[in-house]
Amino acid sequence: MMEGMNDMMMYGMGLVWLLVVIVLVLGAAALLKYLFFRGGK
Repeated sequence: MMEGMNDMMMYGMGLVWLLVVIVLVLGAAALLKYLFFRGGK
């Protein structure tokens, strides 16, 4: 029973990290786009 809980926690942490990385990448892309388009005018 404990092994199953450990696996679920590990997958949960992996999923959380994956979501964090995706949010950071999207945020960085939006920021770069904003900076480049604003600077170009």
